[in-house]
Amino acid sequence: MATISLEIKKYFRHLKDPRRRHGRLHRLLDLVVIAVCAITGGAENWEEIAAFGRRHESWFRRYLSLLNGIPSHDTFERVFSRLDPLVFQRCLRDWLLAFGDVLGCKHIAIDGKTLRGSGRKTSGLGPLHLVSAWAGEHHLLLGQVAVDGKSNEITAIPKVLDLLTVHGAVVTIDAMGCQTEIAAKIRERRCHYVLAVKDNQPNLLRDIQESFVQAHEKDYAGVAHDCYESENRGHGRHEKRYCAVLYDLSGIRNKDAWADLRAIGMSVTERTINGETTGDVRYFIGSQKKSARYYGIAFRKHWGIENNLHWQMDVSFSEDANRTTERTAAQNLALVCRAAQTLVKRHPQKGGIRCKRRQAGWDLDFLEEILRGAANLEKE
Repeated sequence: MATISLEIKKYFRHLKDPRRRHGRLHRLLDLVVIAVCAITGGAENWEEIAAFGRRHESWFRRYLSLLNGIPSHDTFERVFSRLDPLVFQRCLRDWLLAFGDVLGCKHIAIDGKTLRGSGRKTSGLGPLHLVSAWAGEHHLLLGQVAVDGKSNEITAIPKVLDLLTVHGAVVTIDAMGCQTEIAAKIRERRCHYVLAVKDNQPNLLRDIQESFVQAHEKDYAGVAHDCYESENRGHGRHEKRYCAVLYDLSGIRNKDAWADLRAIGMSVTERTINGETTGDVRYFIGSQKKSARYYGIAFRKHWGIENNLHWQMDVSFSEDANRTTERTAAQNLALVCRAAQTLVKRHPQKGGIRCKRRQAGWDLDFLEEILRGAANLEKE
């Protein structure tokens, strides 16, 4: 660990300590470092974070001051419930960016996830909903905004877009985010969009469907378009994909309301699993005059946020089982979990995230390997 080159403290220098000065028994940086290490090493709540710290106190003392020992779980929860989530996530992101090159980030998926354990029916408190921007190529959270309920995703997405510092990428969002204001916001942030179109935009959906019907009746003769097909087999699954893109937008009413609209598309998927075949047709709009292959890949990549972020949070970090109801504490704990996932995922050893986290908890040398290049825990 002493060979680690980057100093974590410089990335958290803008994180304001919310406590009164005379009541601070533990350094804020110590709390952050212990939490990140504990979550990486398998802890899943405040009590387990404190227990991890106590169990490995002698190891932490090699890198942290710990003037008053390991903080209690109440201290962890109290401090994290008062940290500004926007500033905290910016610090975490900048720290992770420092040892992970995302200059070539080409795709950002935006989607929401509900923290089911954060609600309390008896008190009328609904579960917290997080809307995240995810760079799937780098397994890195670029931005996160919390709202109460999935229905508020529309208002959260522009706030998430404001957190993005990556330009030139294609941003994919499901039908909830198919709004003219959101399309304009993405272009304002110097990114491109691929937005799924469903019944929440009935006129747009109807126009896209009719445009493809007319193009098909002409056998696409004289129609500016592109098509792409792919096929995959494996593990008892046979999947065929077909994507078609039209560049003639004359059949789209109010097309000028969509910032820099350049293409409309249709994606068809046919899956055969154990002899049973199912099909799915989806429609989308895009801000670039790109090939059908480009759009097909982008559309498919979007669902990586479900498998590589949401699913991992539930399965590898037991996020839905966490009972933290205080809103800010839940947001900040989720941020630490996502940072830990990035750290673990980037370690080259093969194996699942949950298994690697357990190894990090059992073997502190392995934990140091995961953190190497990410932080310098040496004492000031």
